[in-house]
Amino acid sequence: MDWGLRNRLSRMIKPSDGHSVMLACDHGYFMGPTRRLEVPRRTFEPLVPYADALAVTRGVLRTSVDPTWEVPILLRVSGGTSVLHEDLSDEGLTVEMKDALRLNVSAVAISIFVGTAHEKQSLLNLAKLVDDGEDRGMPVMAITAVGKELEKRDARYLGLACRLAAEIGAHMVKTYYCEGFSKVVEGCPVPLVVAGGPKLNTEVDAFQLAHSALAEGAIGVDMGRNIWQNDHPVAMIKAIRAIVHEHASVREASDLFEQTKAASITA
Repeated sequence: MDWGLRNRLSRMIKPSDGHSVMLACDHGYFMGPTRRLEVPRRTFEPLVPYADALAVTRGVLRTSVDPTWEVPILLRVSGGTSVLHEDLSDEGLTVEMKDALRLNVSAVAISIFVGTAHEKQSLLNLAKLVDDGEDRGMPVMAITAVGKELEKRDARYLGLACRLAAEIGAHMVKTYYCEGFSKVVEGCPVPLVVAGGPKLNTEVDAFQLAHSALAEGAIGVDMGRNIWQNDHPVAMIKAIRAIVHEHASVREASDLFEQTKAASITA
């Protein structure tokens, strides 16, 4: 791996422990002003100090991210459909690599839709992005999207999707946690980060997800709604960070969440 690629990856994945807390704030590219992400900067500014990377789109990066912030940027570069469309898999590339370089991002991210009508299109989009990334020293994250078909989140499907992404050349893969997740990790020769997915019922559910994923081989999380849709998002990201970087248990993360929440209420 070339120096530039390794350097960009090391900005997001901490060399001290090989783990990462990525903050997903790119939902607007297909969901629009979703709840508590209506004003992007207002949502993620207080969370940035605790994130190892911030996932956003080109437009939000230019309008809502302060250029003096030191947080590495994971740039969403695929899109073309919205929640109004029945089939979310019909995506194309929305950003050229030269613009990603101009924006000085640390990595680019693209969804792949394995098993859908647009599987080939999304995988070839990934292949082109990897070629361009290798030419310019830009890491590529493949996201194993399932659209609206949540029932596909099992180890057999995710193991296939992650392996395809790695075989095509993705430098890291974002996927979902599932029963038998260690098998998904075992079959994927590049680092895996776990998506938070839709808002979970309780904070403990999110802590358990992160803890289990790390225990079974993920290098970190790329979590969004389970952090910034919480009533106490700073407390939430601090607790997730403790799990990822400090080996905190679910109980310890819950205690930290409650302590941080109480302190913010008092203040």
